[in-house]
Amino acid sequence: MYKVAVIGDTASVSGFAALGLSVFRETEPEKISKLISKLAASEFAVIYITEPAAALVSDTINKYRSAKLPSIVLIPAIEGNTGDGMRALHQAVEKAVGSDILN
Repeated sequence: MYKVAVIGDTASVSGFAALGLSVFRETEPEKISKLISKLAASEFAVIYITEPAAALVSDTINKYRSAKLPSIVLIPAIEGNTGDGMRALHQAVEKAVGSDILN
């Protein structure tokens, strides 16, 4: 059975544990990068990562963009939305459909 993970700062991700998701409180780029690789090699199908954490490891995330699993989804952090998650969604839709149908 596949699992779902959430990566980010403590304040942003702690609430996800109540939903039964695997929560990883991490903010250091090297540790986040290693964690993503470890989770991808395990049974994690979806990895939610806060936008600030994702900005620190964009190269690692890009390695998995064309992979079937895991799906890495950017989510806003507690301090707000940077828009990176929506930009990534628009790019994925445009790549899949051929045009940005979300606008």
